Formats: sequence, structure tokens, C-alpha cells
Amino acid sequence: MHSTRTSEGHSFTLREILSQPQVWRDTLNELNANHSLQMVGEKTGSGSHWLFVGCGTSYYLAEAAAASWTLLTGQPARALPASELLLFPELTLARSAGLQAVIISRSGSTSEAVRAARLLSREYGVPTLGLTCAANSPLAAECVVTIRLSTADEQSVVMTRSFTSMLLALQQLAGRKNAESPFSASLENMPGHFSKQIQALSNRTEAFVAGCKVADYIFLGQGPFHAIAREASLKITEMSCSYSQVYHTLEFRHGPKAIVVPEVCLTFFLSESGYQAEAEVLSEMKELGGTIIAVCNRASESVRRSSDFIFELGLDGPELATLAPFAVFAQLLGFYTGIKKGLNPDQPRNLSRVVILD
Repeated sequence: MHSTRTSEGHSFTLREILSQPQVWRDTLNELNANHSLQMVGEKTGSGSHWLFVGCGTSYYLAEAAAASWTLLTGQPARALPASELLLFPELTLARSAGLQAVIISRSGSTSEAVRAARLLSREYGVPTLGLTCAANSPLAAECVVTIRLSTADEQSVVMTRSFTSMLLALQQLAGRKNAESPFSASLENMPGHFSKQIQALSNRTEAFVAGCKVADYIFLGQGPFHAIAREASLKITEMSCSYSQVYHTLEFRHGPKAIVVPEVCLTFFLSESGYQAEAEVLSEMKELGGTIIAVCNRASESVRRSSDFIFELGLDGPELATLAPFAVFAQLLGFYTGIKKGLNPDQPRNLSRVVILD
């Protein structure tokens, strides 16, 4: 089995996870300096509704971005995997008038994402915005305008800082669309706040994983936090090859709670909007014997009593600004669980950095 400390010293995946507060600052500064968001705002127009498209982690990013978009701008938005557009375009694009599409791909080379951009643009006349971390990508060639986040690119196979940085870019764009929203200013304060916590969070997560005996993982969230739960489930699967499931928090009562035993770890991404109702489910699952993780902005006493591990962000500002740092916890959980199982998260089983089809 690999030594966790040795792996921590040499793993580029962990270094990229821990680099995120600085990368977020650099990304937001880059967007402000080169006026990318202003240019995108001018070229995309208002749009009656927005479609966010991606594959894998980028699809869960699309879900988080779509939820953020609607909450910040008031405009309807939805997310789809690129495969749905390609296989069932008549179902997903039945009414494409007034549609603005955003295609997300870290590499800008993912075949399904590039093909979806081409389909939207050439066959349906839908204006497309590309979001990537790569220069001169095939995706950029298919889109009307592209945002490239060069500082967020990474060596790792598993997406970590690219996920959070691209999410912040889209949230910032949404905040700029609504000139009266205080969100953009609040978002720029978040990296500095989280930078003071991330190393301690990493150390605590490592110690928790080393000391707990769990076999299966459940991730729970509501609203925009459901997308973060979906991404968290993927991270534990990719980096540790663990069995994982995702549910809306309150839906877990309706049958799935039958699986709760001490060997099942349940991670609750608690919103502020639905905190009371979600915290009640957390307490119920603790009473059933589950191992409980609470990820929240501020924890109540009942949540403290019922949790085996708590990450409390303590950020002053809109709850949407907590999505990216909440995702970082899931990345650390996946990384240290993989190390504990003797795996190398830098070289995840059966995975490649880019999915390119013939």
C-alpha cells in the first residue's frame, strides 16, 4: 500500500487540488483584465433561455452552472449531456428559438462536446459559447466565442481545479448579466477566505479517511448542491473505485434509507435555503447508524451532534459562492480514499484525460 504522506509529497493531483484558491484568484483576475466576460456578454446577447452542455464532470459542472444561472439572472436554464443532443436532438431541441448554448470541455477536444457544438451551430443555428482550459482547441473552432481559462488547466486525469474554476467563470458571467446583483463582488472574496482553510481541511480529511471503516458512499444535496453531490460521487468513484450513489436529500427518506448501516458514509451538502429540512434528514440517518459527513457554510448544534465529520466554510455572502469550495472537500475525500485503498489517483483505473472517438 502507498504511504499517504509520500503520495501527498509527489502527487500532482493533490497539488492541483490544493492550488485552487490561488488559481481561482488568478482566473477571476484574468477574466477581469482581458474583459472576457464583457465580450461574451456582448456577443451572447440576452437569450430567452440557456443550455449548458458537457460530458462527465463537465456535465455536472453544466448542471451547477444552469442552476446558478437561473438563480442569479432569472432566466430559464437547463443542462444536458452532449450525448443527449447527439442521439435525441428532436427531443432536446424541439424549440430552439431564443436558445443560447454553452459547451464545456476542459481539453476542448472531447469528441461528443465538439460534435454537440457543431450540431447546435450548423444544423440548428444556435449561438454557442465554448468554455475550455486549452488553447487552439477543436471546440473553439466550432463556437462563436470561447472563454479559455489557461491558469486552470491541469496535468491530472481527474478534473479538480478545472471544474471549480470553470464553474466560477460561469457564475461570474451570470453575476455580470444581472448588474444589480452583489454576487460578483462576493465571489471575488471567496478565494482569500478559503485559502486560509484548505490545508487544514486536507489534513483533517486525510485523518478522517484513515480512521473510518466504510465501504459505500452516498452523496446528498438539493437545488444547486445536487450537482455538487453528483460531482462528489464521481470523484470518489474515479479516484478510489468505490461504490457510490447520489440522491436529492429529502428523497433519501423514500426507500433508499434502507441501506443505511455504519459502513455506509453519507455526505450531506447542506444548503442555507433548505437547511432545516435537510438537517432533519441528516439527524435521522445518524439515528439509523450511518457514518455522517456534513458540508455546510455554518453548522447548527443538531448537525454538530449528528456528524462524524464537519466541513464548515463560514463564508459571508450568497450561498452560491459556496459551491466551488464544497466540491474541493469531495476531491480530497476521493483522493485520500484512493490512497488508503492502495490506488494511485494520478493514474486512475481505466480512465484517460480526454475521450476522443473515432
